[in-house]
Amino acid sequence: MAVPQPAIGNWYQRTGSDLFEVVAFDEDDGTIEIQYFDGTVEEMDVEDWQSQWEDGALEAAEAPEDWSGSVDVEPDEEGLKSDPSDGERDLRASGLDNIDLFE
Repeated sequence: MAVPQPAIGNWYQRTGSDLFEVVAFDEDDGTIEIQYFDGTVEEMDVEDWQSQWEDGALEAAEAPEDWSGSVDVEPDEEGLKSDPSDGERDLRASGLDNIDLFE
């Protein structure tokens, strides 16, 4: 059985364990960095990855419906509009406001 290479951004699951996402893969060091849905980060050796696939203890999984649990994504603040095209003023400042390129 061919063992798939870990793909950054793909979700996997160990038998009887929580979902995790591959967030980094270093072929030179032979390590895979994984992040669980709750934000916990762990490192796994490529040898462990291969043996768990061969044993059937590791499998590909669908991303959770609410994948934002593992990242700090805050919803837009109430009252701020992201699309000022409807005539209301956008209250957020641009990071490039008040920059004079010719100074």
